[in-house]
Amino acid sequence: MQALYDRKLVAHMWKELEGIGLKSLTTAAEVDEAVKNTKGTTLIVVNSVCGCSAGSARPGVAVALQNKVIPDNLTTVFAGVDMEATARARELMPEIPPSSPSIAIFKDGALVHFVPRMEIEGHSDQEVGEALADAFETHCSRPGPSVPWETVVAVFNADAGPKCGSELKA
Repeated sequence: MQALYDRKLVAHMWKELEGIGLKSLTTAAEVDEAVKNTKGTTLIVVNSVCGCSAGSARPGVAVALQNKVIPDNLTTVFAGVDMEATARARELMPEIPPSSPSIAIFKDGALVHFVPRMEIEGHSDQEVGEALADAFETHCSRPGPSVPWETVVAVFNADAGPKCGSELKA
């Protein structure tokens, strides 16, 4: 499967999630390892180039990962770029129509929570973050945060590429 977007042009969109502790998955095998072969909870953020991903999804995930409990494993696939990994992640959610951006939580390989694009688009990063933190409270037990808030602010306010996302305040 050929990527729809040039990896160099979206690199800064990966860096936002990697900078707050998420691992980028680029193959189906990596998705299987992260979800099916891992105990505990796994977060998969289906990243995308759209405005709601930049303005609400990625910064919302950053806000949620400041919670007192977070998923054990933090991962992301990039729709339109990591075609194989994204397709495999979506196969693990057979009852859910493809949606990007979106956010899924798996527990011991089973999907336990899903946030579709329609619950991201038109909502603030704070709203997305608070709703996701509520899901963490229900399904997760690893102590948070993923990284210190100062790191989050530095990552999201870095001048690493075209500014298309939220600027989180210190």
